[in-house]
Amino acid sequence: MDSLAEVLRLFVAQRDWDQFHRPANLAKSVAIEAGELLECFQWDDDADSDRVAGELADVLTYCHLLAAKLGLDPDQIVRDKLIETAQKYPVDLARGRSTRYDQF
Repeated sequence: MDSLAEVLRLFVAQRDWDQFHRPANLAKSVAIEAGELLECFQWDDDADSDRVAGELADVLTYCHLLAAKLGLDPDQIVRDKLIETAQKYPVDLARGRSTRYDQF
């Protein structure tokens, strides 16, 4: 089975879209699609799950394309960020709290 990165690369290549995928364009697309995802919940917290899935897929797709364009491994950068966040939010101080780390 092809990895998601390979599937996306092929999809973009078949359409010759890489020429449009500058990092700034992809970052803008992430923000635009995130807005569309948020719109699903604009008037009702019980959004249509199919619509949410579609918008979430768009956000994730652009995130993966941006990571690939920048030569980043999405799994690794999330793991690295979790390590950093764990240091800011130790379990004993953060468990069950939404307080920002600098307000503990």
